[in-house]
Amino acid sequence: MTYKKAKQKLLLERIAMAPFVWLGKCAGHLFPLKTPHSYFLFFPNADIGGSPKVNADITALLSNKQPLVIFSKKANNNQYLHQYQQSAVTIIDLHKYIDHKLFHFVNFFFRGLLATWINQQKNPIVFGGESIFFYKVIPHVRKNIRCVELTHVDVWMKYTIGFIDRIDARIFSTRKGMQNVLDQYEQNNLGESYKEKLHFIDNAVDIPETTEQQNKELEVFFIGRGAAQKRIHLVAAIAEQMHQLQAPVHFNFVGDVEKIIDPGTLPYCRFYGIVNDEETMQALYKKADVLILTSAFEGLPVVIMQMMAYGKVVLSTAVSGIPDYIFHQKNGLLIYATEEKDIIKEAVAHINFLVNEPEVRKQLGAVAKQDALCQFSRESFNEHYMAVLDPTVKSRTAS
Repeated sequence: MTYKKAKQKLLLERIAMAPFVWLGKCAGHLFPLKTPHSYFLFFPNADIGGSPKVNADITALLSNKQPLVIFSKKANNNQYLHQYQQSAVTIIDLHKYIDHKLFHFVNFFFRGLLATWINQQKNPIVFGGESIFFYKVIPHVRKNIRCVELTHVDVWMKYTIGFIDRIDARIFSTRKGMQNVLDQYEQNNLGESYKEKLHFIDNAVDIPETTEQQNKELEVFFIGRGAAQKRIHLVAAIAEQMHQLQAPVHFNFVGDVEKIIDPGTLPYCRFYGIVNDEETMQALYKKADVLILTSAFEGLPVVIMQMMAYGKVVLSTAVSGIPDYIFHQKNGLLIYATEEKDIIKEAVAHINFLVNEPEVRKQLGAVAKQDALCQFSRESFNEHYMAVLDPTVKSRTAS
């Protein structure tokens, strides 16, 4: 969708929903918020995953500023909820009211209600972490209120272009995602003022001290959500082929993968299910030799950053922003095939290579850890986010 068509569509939608939005605004004046908030953070939910983990990191960064977190989508597991539940953080989960197509007018009502609550605050900042509801609310927020967006993947590019006049800063966690938007702006003949709002910020992980792991078999881990884009069935097929070859390799699955594959068909693999205990996850990171991902698209999964930080080898399809961080045969291994049967074949070859070349495996992991140290520090993450969220912070500090 072009910029002009997106703007036209947005205008028609605003006209159609106006009565319900105004009703919500009236309710906002009749029932104002009882507590002040400097930040309004719009997130889908607290499900386990890379994006919610980054959203939780941002919430922690702002936790001393009394942020109000708004969840808008029904959660599948809410396994990261405890990371948002901090003493000065207020959480409102609206999914029961607004995540229903049949009663979409209720969604319109809450757009007006929340916009009014935001407008009543003194110099608030509105932030959206891959939340569609964020885009629905910001057209109704005062023009002088700063609105900031975070994007990990570019699947919503055609939709979000209609809102760029109301977004003061757009943050991207991958350089490829930012470049795709720059290309989109060029195609729509948008000027430099739009491009100046784009910012790239790496996500952050804690860098642990690591010791060399001695495993009898090569421990290969899939860690992630049971989502279609992850193509977990390909990992299962790779595990089956390695088993048939009787290679000294053991596969492990962490996450809600049983939605996609039946663990009973892979008795030679280990399934941990959803792990929400941080100490247990750290132990699994230490145990692993290889992280395997066969995704169709990604941003930069936090699990890749974690495995790099632990000095492990990442074996992944060369999709989206991953080749910006994983360099083939330098700090990891990439799968360049696009057909599923070829992905399986290439992955099997790479795993056999790692089995037969343990010294190369150690070298790849060591380079990966060094790269993580250079790129994913939490101090840099916090500093860059605060500079974009609230540019006055730097000037206040300087004065």
